[in-house]
Amino acid sequence: MSAQLKVSVISPERVLFEGTAHGVIAPAFDGEMGILPMHAPLMTLLGKGTLRIDTTEGEKRYAVEGGFLQIVDDQVRVVTEQASAA
Repeated sequence: MSAQLKVSVISPERVLFEGTAHGVIAPAFDGEMGILPMHAPLMTLLGKGTLRIDTTEGEKRYAVEGGFLQIVDDQVRVVTEQASAA
């Protein structure tokens, strides 16, 4: 297993982010959740809030609303109904 996550953030308009990260904090429908490498497989609905991605270049922030998040084999896919850089 890798020490980093592969992260994709996708909205209906475009791909907002695609790259590697040390961790992710996401606004799930029932509260924030933290994701680190070697996380168990998971799929959850997203709520409204700030998605934070800890990259080697610094923290990336996106305002997201709705959609879902999937984690499989250190790959995090965020597919959101609405997103913008925060």
